[in-house]
Amino acid sequence: MCLQWERFQALWKRCEAPVDPRPVFENLSCRYREPHRIYHRGKHLIHCFHQLDLAYTIIQDPDAVELALWFHDAIYIPGSSENEKESAELFVRAAGDYFRPSFIRKVYELILVTTHKELAQECNKQFVADIDLSSFGVDWEEFLRDTNAVREEQADSSDAVFYPAHTKFLNSMLGRPRIFGTEFFFGRYEQRARENITRFLADLVRKGYTC
Repeated sequence: MCLQWERFQALWKRCEAPVDPRPVFENLSCRYREPHRIYHRGKHLIHCFHQLDLAYTIIQDPDAVELALWFHDAIYIPGSSENEKESAELFVRAAGDYFRPSFIRKVYELILVTTHKELAQECNKQFVADIDLSSFGVDWEEFLRDTNAVREEQADSSDAVFYPAHTKFLNSMLGRPRIFGTEFFFGRYEQRARENITRFLADLVRKGYTC
């Protein structure tokens, strides 16, 4: 699925960066089309933009949030724990001296939120995290397709490696008081996300993956 050049161009212009955004966009577009990507590709990014647009008017700094979304999966090596950090560093290199240092730091930190190691507390960070996790709250069939796509991306990992790690992450989501930090996304997706994750974990047990 093609990324949206006009959208990126408009964002870059709003941020008043005095440089042609085309090379940055083309770099991102190539990365999101890498053949090893099955879930973390352009389709996921466009899903994120749709969620962003739904909440746009209530986000404190929507441009920073959108830039973070553009870059949050720019580096994706299956199984790596450094993807988010390297994606954030890629943004810093792309930003160069064209943005205010405080804005660069803000976007950098927003990208790191997508590690989902803890529930975000600051408003913009909550929106980035919630938008990235919003695919947990889709219909069951789509949730299952996404989950299978994540599994397929890590085809080099055995079931004995993949499923315990994935189960640990999903259980960490269920163990939180809430998956979604913002009231907007909590109301839209919390219940269905919990239902989807619980159903998926139960299916794993039935299939013999007692992780």
